[in-house]
Amino acid sequence: MHTSTTSTVPLEAWTAEQLQQATQGEWFRQNLPKSEIKRILTDSRHAEMGDAFLALKGERFDAHDFVVQVAAQGCQIAIVERPIIDADIAQLIVKDTRLALGHLGAYRRQQNQQLKVIALTGSSGKTTTKEMLGSILSRLAPTLITRGNLNNDLGVPMMLLELRPEHQFAVMELGANHQGEIDYTSNLVQPHVAGILNIGTAHLGEFGGRDGICRAKSEIYAHILPEGTAIVPSDDDFTATIRQNAGNHPILSFGEGGDVYATEIQLNPQSAQFNLHTPEGSRVVNLPFAGAHNVQNATAATAFALAIGIPLDDIVQGLEQAQGAKGRLNFIQHQNYLFIDDTYNANPTSMRAAAKVLLQQQGLKVMVMGDIGELGDSSWQEHHDLGRDLIELPLDHLVVVGEFAEAAQQGSGCAENLHAFATQADALPFLINLVQTHQPQSMSFLFKGSRYTHMETLMADLMEKL
Repeated sequence: MHTSTTSTVPLEAWTAEQLQQATQGEWFRQNLPKSEIKRILTDSRHAEMGDAFLALKGERFDAHDFVVQVAAQGCQIAIVERPIIDADIAQLIVKDTRLALGHLGAYRRQQNQQLKVIALTGSSGKTTTKEMLGSILSRLAPTLITRGNLNNDLGVPMMLLELRPEHQFAVMELGANHQGEIDYTSNLVQPHVAGILNIGTAHLGEFGGRDGICRAKSEIYAHILPEGTAIVPSDDDFTATIRQNAGNHPILSFGEGGDVYATEIQLNPQSAQFNLHTPEGSRVVNLPFAGAHNVQNATAATAFALAIGIPLDDIVQGLEQAQGAKGRLNFIQHQNYLFIDDTYNANPTSMRAAAKVLLQQQGLKVMVMGDIGELGDSSWQEHHDLGRDLIELPLDHLVVVGEFAEAAQQGSGCAENLHAFATQADALPFLINLVQTHQPQSMSFLFKGSRYTHMETLMADLMEKL
């Protein structure tokens, strides 16, 4: 299991006894290290003296194959499902290393009773809302925030392993690829406040419909601590069901008609201004994020922060100082051209929201759309509908790239200003020609697609040619 999102902060050390206690494993070879274990890791390439190596198994890999290697690199303990006879290393035998990782994360969480934990999920807006909360809370005290996409049954416990006694807050993003996953991860994080941002169409393929997505996301409410609060969107198609799924916890809602909402919204090309209304009073907010969807994310972040007792003035200050994550509506001025890098990920809802942000910009407006993944049997239809809806917007050019470009093209009724390409290599000459044809006019480009499409590569290639 390789993850490039390793922490650079020194972690809290473990003793061999704590590892055994957390996992309920049994020792094979009793040559236990006397010194503390500085970290637990799953990537054999980074293993060194003082580490414990946890050997995960996947469909296409088995990290037990690397135990001999990590022992040679100085690792002192291996956490394994079967003894590796020829490895000269203390081995902690557990039934399932994946679950052992969860037990270790849960153990760290239990040790840090001072912590106030927020857990959030949703089909879109998770990363931005998380960054807004990080900005609000980090000003006040040390805060652990989910990094990158470490939001699944492996990523969440990996993040919990980074907890240290000085942390006062944790903002944990929980994602779902299958039913039961959020139930599992929310049990590990034991949140004081948990909530759903929205029920969209992301991961439609895995859940067989939006009802299934709602069920999976609603698992986040199962493990809220006593006296905790459930956060609920007030204007979602599934609001009634979500409220029901929140159980008996006190509810704080956000969005139109909710406890926390925005009025007098003014959308600027790269920012927004609005009046923020809450049970604690109202404030004007100058938000350094574009788009109505980010105003909604800000009301969500406010609800989560209020629920753990953060004063409204601190919330506003945090929102106004927040910065977007890489590849999330980042504005890059390059010569006479504006590039909006929204390449981190995509779903049908966020694709439409990003297009509206592009419409706010100067000059010729060009949207470059890659495929959206994880839509299962709905893929063709969803791309078809995107082509139909986006072509109705006053965009100058819509460039669609990938396997489902043709679906979008058909949805648009083969509109003249929609240009479909199978690959990025096919699309690049067209984009270069588009720029050359319209010089010296100013142009604004939006690049967006699912993570696996790497639309940032096409964006970088075009910038290089200008």
